Amino acid sequence: MTIRELNAAGITDPQLRQAYARCRRLNAEHGKTYYLATRMLTPAQRPAIHALYGFARYADDIVDLPPAEATSADIAGALQDVADALVRGLTTGHSRDPILAAVVDSAQRFGIERELFDDFLASMRMDLTVERYPTRSDLYRYTRGSAEVIGLQVLPVLGTVTSRSEAAPAAAALGLAFQLTNFLRDVAEDYERGRIYLPLDELAACGVDEDRLGWCVTNRRTDPRMTEALRFQIAATREVYAQAVLGIAMLAPVSRLCVQTAYTLYSEILGRIEAAEYDVFSHRASVGTARKVRVGVAALAKAVWTRRFAMPASETVVQ
Repeated sequence: MTIRELNAAGITDPQLRQAYARCRRLNAEHGKTYYLATRMLTPAQRPAIHALYGFARYADDIVDLPPAEATSADIAGALQDVADALVRGLTTGHSRDPILAAVVDSAQRFGIERELFDDFLASMRMDLTVERYPTRSDLYRYTRGSAEVIGLQVLPVLGTVTSRSEAAPAAAALGLAFQLTNFLRDVAEDYERGRIYLPLDELAACGVDEDRLGWCVTNRRTDPRMTEALRFQIAATREVYAQAVLGIAMLAPVSRLCVQTAYTLYSEILGRIEAAEYDVFSHRASVGTARKVRVGVAALAKAVWTRRFAMPASETVVQ
């Protein structure tokens, strides 16, 4: 976290500054596309975005990267400890935890609803017991907390030129679109962890059962039935992106380029999967560094212009 960003956000407490800095490092290390997009925001906005990302990563790692000797009960207990500490922090207005301190402060500054954190943690708990999703409706009960609320959490930080309630559906759709993209990119990795985040009934309609999916993972190759299933999933994900893009114009001008950059780079992962003939088993689809730099540099130049000449922040509506 640069001193300029912390000063711009009015964060002066030394412990809080350390907490925000830790969240920024987590974002830079693990969320490279998201981190690049945050450079389009004003310095005052960036710390809160880093804090929200840091908290999500913190909780997600408890579930996905536990110590080798940890039992399910141990993981559930650790997640509950985080939930309890977060509730205490949101209730008292401060926390000594080096991650939670930043997210509690951000929630207070921007009026982020506690229910959004509750929904997120509920989905993290689902990962401890639920490994399959029979239908898309079942999957979307999980993604409500694991993806949609992320879009809703950052919305107050980004600001809007409409009411927040009007922009909320598109913000939720963008979080969902990003996670559905992750599910498609990480099919093999998720399967090896014992999880399938694609609706089983939609796979079955394309002739894919768990044995067929396991064969593709084991042999590091796709087949015609799996290819058709992935083609269907990509089409469904693009429909969600189409809902999400409508919300970009509802954001405060200083925030639009950030979200547009994330939208562009993340949605292009779907095209990379198609270009690889739907082979998500032998390599991980990603947008190359050169492409990220081209998109990022162009957006950053526009963002600088927007911050100088767009409508003042006081004219945005956040409610």
